[in-house]
Amino acid sequence: MTNRRFIPDLSNFACPAPLRDYPHVILGHGGGGALTHELIEGVFLPAFSNPLLDRLGDSTVLDLAGELAGGGRLAISTDSYVVRPLFFPGGSIGDLAVNGTVNDLAMGGAMPLCLTAGFIIEEGFPIAELAAVVDAMAMAAGAAGVRIVTGDTKVVERGHGDGVYINTAGIGVVPPGVAIGAAPIRAGDVVLVSGMIGDHGMAIMSVREGLAFESQIESDTAPLHGLVAAMLETCPEIRMLRDPTRGGVATSLNEIAGVAACGIEVDEAAVPVHAHVASACEILGLDPLLVANEGKLLAIVPAEAAGRVLAAMKAHEHGRQSVVLGRVVAEHPRMVVMRTAVGGTRVVPMPIGEQLPRIC
Repeated sequence: MTNRRFIPDLSNFACPAPLRDYPHVILGHGGGGALTHELIEGVFLPAFSNPLLDRLGDSTVLDLAGELAGGGRLAISTDSYVVRPLFFPGGSIGDLAVNGTVNDLAMGGAMPLCLTAGFIIEEGFPIAELAAVVDAMAMAAGAAGVRIVTGDTKVVERGHGDGVYINTAGIGVVPPGVAIGAAPIRAGDVVLVSGMIGDHGMAIMSVREGLAFESQIESDTAPLHGLVAAMLETCPEIRMLRDPTRGGVATSLNEIAGVAACGIEVDEAAVPVHAHVASACEILGLDPLLVANEGKLLAIVPAEAAGRVLAAMKAHEHGRQSVVLGRVVAEHPRMVVMRTAVGGTRVVPMPIGEQLPRIC
């Protein structure tokens, strides 16, 4: 026998290069090796740096003894963001990921403290665009007063993602004495909304459909925990809070009516919608009540406190256009109806599916 020496084919091998030499994400950035560390140190750490995250451990240990003292309770929420396009008028997937999770915590009366961030990145995604998403996320976290304390990155093959998806989990603390939902919703309670509805969903659709209006439609994405704190200071007995995201105001009100076994009536003349948003909805055959929001909340409050709460909302930057939307009634339990401008009524149903896909 003749001994043959094996010579490997190295034509398809590549040595890792510095991050600056890769304008796009490659599979190696998700491999856990040198490229992964360069991606973390070159993109994520400069934006998110804080003493807890900078340790780069497998987990982050939080000392919440002070926040939980005296009866404070822990609140946890998680969400995933797959919006398309990644950048839209008024925001991006980065600030949406922060504000959406902050608001989920706020609807329970919690003050958000910190977030986790998981990124699923598609091979070939430009690193400059990834950095822009991360920077937007960092700015939103700073504005909301929260820290990103741990995270993860994964890279999937080209064609198996859509640029970047983000998963976040949020941790907050409900202060002692705050108990949203402790008292049951009852007939006579008032429904408040913190401003114009439908902005976010129509901002997304205007970009997708290439619609142009005299006034550009911008997303309303914003953190609402400060607004909630101002409302609770005025009325600790708030019955319920919801942020009407997917499915819009109609879905949230139907969920509330179903859980509370009550009826809800909405005044058509009171529904706050920007004229250009209403026009876009009309063109696309959409009901503004079913269009998503990312910086608005619904509140069910006792009738005797409605005036005080509304005033507190109007005094806050994220509630200046707040209005009384309707009321809770004993009739037609588990249904939402609208009192029309001509004096009639119509049922406001929960949509069967999502009218606008990929809006958050």
